[in-house]
Order: sequence, then structure tokens, then C-alpha cells
Amino acid sequence: MNLLGMNIHDVFTKIDSFVWGPPLLILLVGTGIFLTISLGLIQIFRLPLALKYVLNSRKYEAGVLGDVSSFAALSTALSATIGTGNIVGVATAIKIGGPGALFWMSLAAFFGMATMYSESLLAVKYRTIDANGQMSGGPMYYIKNGLSHKKYSKILASLFAIFGINVALFGIGTFPQVNAIVDSARIAFDIPEILSAAVLSLLVAFVTLGGIRRIAAVAQLMVPFMAIAYVLGCIVIIGLNLDKIPATFSLILSSAFTETAARGGFLGAGVMLAIRMGISRGIFSNEAGLGSTPIAAAAARVKEPAKQGLISMTGTFFDTIVVCLMTGTVLIMTDSWTGDLAGAYMTSYAFSTVLSDLGSFIVTVGLIFFAFTTIIGWNYYGERCTEFLFGVRGILPYKLLYILIVASGAFLTLDVIWILADIVNGLMAIPNLIALLALRNVVVAETRKYFGGLRFED
Repeated sequence: MNLLGMNIHDVFTKIDSFVWGPPLLILLVGTGIFLTISLGLIQIFRLPLALKYVLNSRKYEAGVLGDVSSFAALSTALSATIGTGNIVGVATAIKIGGPGALFWMSLAAFFGMATMYSESLLAVKYRTIDANGQMSGGPMYYIKNGLSHKKYSKILASLFAIFGINVALFGIGTFPQVNAIVDSARIAFDIPEILSAAVLSLLVAFVTLGGIRRIAAVAQLMVPFMAIAYVLGCIVIIGLNLDKIPATFSLILSSAFTETAARGGFLGAGVMLAIRMGISRGIFSNEAGLGSTPIAAAAARVKEPAKQGLISMTGTFFDTIVVCLMTGTVLIMTDSWTGDLAGAYMTSYAFSTVLSDLGSFIVTVGLIFFAFTTIIGWNYYGERCTEFLFGVRGILPYKLLYILIVASGAFLTLDVIWILADIVNGLMAIPNLIALLALRNVVVAETRKYFGGLRFED
């Protein structure tokens, strides 16, 4: 397909380069840095407390509004974040940007923890109840109800919701995940794509039509199991290659600040490409600053906004600083990044070099589960954005369209899928980051009030 002399791939590539140019990267990381300073390095000094809350977050707080427990809300958020970005996205970032991309991915995630805390805090503070009696919250609500300029805030909130629906339907939520599932099933188990797509569509329909409680129930069951199994596989590989750790991290650090020369199947990369790939793929994975996780956080049955902010903050920590960093370490220490393979094939090869067929099995099954939970998690995000724009009457048509797109998502070219996902992700982040900066004083005030109360209790 040609458009003014360019094919559709070239058009999307140019749009993607513009959206994910220096201004957005500076806005994403800059917002995280600004909030980190404003909140007194909350991701360091309050991480132990946040992890303690996660361990106790299965409990409901008595007399508090909400649809699910804090743990269920976190699991729903993690179901959407721990996905192909942790396997395919990390491999893609390193394959294109070099080992240094892993450094920038981890650094952005560190500052992103403060961003995640802030947006989840605001989501609980400004959440509302829809006509069906369910909690509705997220950037569209704290933009609309938190910002002082009501006319412009409504426009900005609507833009976020529009972009959010597009990310759900055409970005993170569907095509990359569906493509990963059907490819993995075909390669590992010789299952035809059309059969995989049909079964996947039925499973997605069963879970998503049951609403947030069924989505959360599935997420609570699958997310901890799949994450622990995958991380254990990484730990075994790293443990068997302990002698390579110094050289691996030395390469990551040096490549983050100097050009990485071509090597084997790696074509070489400059520092700016490493930064861009690391941050963009990191955001694709952990979604800090994107505004998606606070939509799930708003459903939590929790009284204090800051408490849910702390719980949600751990999601970025688990997703990128644990899972993505481990994946990248395995790829680099096994030299898989220098070969001709890319994406899931690269990660599968890295695991198989140490664990043989078991390694490939772990990656394949992990990818299938990761991708499936991302699909159901993003269905909920898109649903809440739809409810904001069209009311509860728009929810069922949205869900049916979502299922239809899942069914057809197996038959698009992978390159186009990733580029399209990148574009809509970037557009979604912009109104959310603007709101976070505008509402920074609210975040700081709520944080001081909460921790002041904790000191008083002590």
C-alpha cells in the first residue's frame, strides 16, 4: 500500500520517530525525576513499606468503596504490564539499541516508580462510581476533576480516553500480544494460527465479559505463578554463568554512554538510539507515565490514596527492575544479542543455550501466559476509557469490538504492529504527564498527610 510515494510501513515509521522524539523522552523521564525529587526519593526510602503492603494487600479494608482488593488491582495492573515487553520488547531494545538500552530502560523505570506512585494516588483520590455501580478512575478523571481550567481539562481528559481506547484496541492490548501467542503456539506446538486465534478469542470473551472481578480473579491466579516461574528460569541461567556477570554489566554500562560497534548479527548503535530504544521499550513494558495502571488502581478497595500509590509503585519495580533486567542480563551474558535472531526467538535461544529444550519451553509458555494476561488487563483499561466518553452503554459494543480485533490480530505484519503500538503509546502518555506535573502539589500534600499520620500512629 502506497501513500504519496511511501508505503504504509514508512509512513508509520516517520510518525513513530516524531512521537518518540527527544521532547517526549525528556517529558517522560523529566517528570519521573521531578516527582522523585518532590517526593524525597520515595522509591528508595518507602519501597520496603510498599512491599510490606503488597504482602498484606489481599485483605479488604472494611467499609471502603472499591471493586477488588489492592492485591487484585495490582495483579490486574501487572497482568497488563508483564507481557511481551518483558520478553520480545527487551530483546528488540537490545537488538536495535545495543546492551546500553538495558541501562536506560532500568534508569527510566527507577524514576518511573515515582511517576507510577503519583498517578495511582491521584486515581484513587479522584475516582467516581459509574451508572453500573463500578469504580471508575484514572487520568481521564483526575484530569477532568483535578485541573482548575474545566474547559481545557475536559478536552485533555477526552484526548487521553481516546488515545487509551486506541492503545487497547490497536496498541499494547491486542496486536503485539495476539501475534506473540499464535507465533509461539505454532513454533512450539505446531498449532495452526487460525486455531490459536479462535481459542484465544473464546478465552478472552469468557474472561472479559465477566467484568473486573473475573479479570482480577484470573490475574491473581496467573500473574504470580507465571512471573515466579519465569524469574526462576532467569536466576538459574544467571547462577550458572556467575563468572560472566562483571563483563556483562561492564558492557551494559559502557554501551550506555558510547557507541556500540557492529558485532555478528548486531548492526551497531549510537547512544541516542540506545536511549530511545531503552526508554520506549521500557515504557511499553512497565507503562509508567502512560496512565494505564492507575485505571486498575482506582478499582482497589482502599481508603488512603497514598497507600494504593505505594502498592502500585511496586508494579514498575517488579516489571522492569526485576523481570526486564533479568531478561536482558540473560540475553547479553549468553551473547544471544549478537546473533541473527530477534524478538522472542532471541530470548528462546538464550534460554536454550543453558537449559536446552526446557529453556525454550519456559520462554514459549511464559510468553503465551504473559501475552494473554496483558490482553485481558488492557481490555479493562479500554472499557473504563469508553465508559468515560460514552457512558455504560458503550461498554458492551467496545468489548465485542475488542474480541473481534483479538480474533483478527494474528494476521498483521509484526513490524507494523510494533510501530503502531509505539505511536499510540506515546500519544496516550502526553495528556497524562501534563496532568501529573499540574497536580504535583496535590500528590505532595497527600503524601505528607499520609506519612504524617503514620508517624502519629507510631
